[in-house]
Amino acid sequence: MKYNFDEIVNRRNTYSMKWDGGEFIKKMGLTSRYDEETLPLFTADMDLPVPQPLIEALHKTVDHRIFGYSVFPNEYYEAIQHWFKKRHNWDIKTEEIIYSPGTVHAVNIAVRAFTEPGDGIIIQRPVYPPFTRAIESNGRNVRNNALICDENGHYSIDFADFEAKAKEENTKLFILCNPHNPTGRVFGAEELQKLSDICSENGVIIIADEIHGDLVRINQTFLPIAKVAESTDHIITFTAINKTFNVAGLHCTNVIISNSNLRTKFIKELGMHLASPFTISALIAVYNEGEEWLEQLKEYIDGTMEWVVNFLAERMPKVKTRIPEGTYLMWLDFSGYGISPEEVHDRIYNKANVILEDGSMFGEEGLVYQRICLPSPRPIIKEAFERIAKEFEDLK
Repeated sequence: MKYNFDEIVNRRNTYSMKWDGGEFIKKMGLTSRYDEETLPLFTADMDLPVPQPLIEALHKTVDHRIFGYSVFPNEYYEAIQHWFKKRHNWDIKTEEIIYSPGTVHAVNIAVRAFTEPGDGIIIQRPVYPPFTRAIESNGRNVRNNALICDENGHYSIDFADFEAKAKEENTKLFILCNPHNPTGRVFGAEELQKLSDICSENGVIIIADEIHGDLVRINQTFLPIAKVAESTDHIITFTAINKTFNVAGLHCTNVIISNSNLRTKFIKELGMHLASPFTISALIAVYNEGEEWLEQLKEYIDGTMEWVVNFLAERMPKVKTRIPEGTYLMWLDFSGYGISPEEVHDRIYNKANVILEDGSMFGEEGLVYQRICLPSPRPIIKEAFERIAKEFEDLK
């Protein structure tokens, strides 16, 4: 079927964190202004309707009228295996799949399972803020292998620095984000192979957050690191339907661990978690019948990103950005205006009444940036950028 992603679905009064969580959002420190006219584009949560097969599957679950404790049927594992075999030629064994009620939760579990207080964990800033929190809140130390940004806004890995940090005596873990949040890099086979080799040689376990792996541009190919690496004994992969199919509220991450010893340690730290019947039926539906929707979604997001680049070139040429290789995020560099990050924030969040995410949240490397999440109907995105452009007109 043909989906209409331009349709604006009113999410207010539906318990939406974005649209109903004003007080919560202010307490988070994202903004000091939130009202009925606010446009929230800060969180990786789509304002787009989900695939029709998913809706039908959830209706069927509701119609049963009993929502008790649930177990994972064979169909659950088969759906995961089918999806990754078809799209990535990746063979995953049933025993390698572990359910977790969220990716951030799984990151914290991995930190506690595979490191001790005081150990070092490598991340690549600017990067998703919960990685830093998972490290520091558990008493571990950040080893920042900052990505290198060239004059065109393209990010690459500083391998010399990465290897030096991997060789440090107490470095035990590396959290890879691929596709990378917020820069949108999709790392290639050579890069992934080199990261894997360095970690393997130095006894560093890789936690690969690949939950945006389905959300790449139409002309891009995503490679799971487990498919590229010579050995997967040191690799743990996080996958999820949450981002791909806009079901973050159903809490469904799957952790893939081929090494039985690492799997045992992870499960011991994780404890027992059961998914709801809605989560189980959702995953089976989207992995078996959601591909047509996903391809339409990717085409729509690609079109939105092209519109943003063209709009900025015409109306806000001092903002530097590029279409990312993956994710539905854009990373906007406001340094060309020569004003402080605080003033950039004030103009966007308070005056334009649009909520993005300050780049400083992702590390000092993001100080002059703003992150925007674009999976909303294009009319909303257009209104947001019109508002923002108006507040910067005096700085042309």
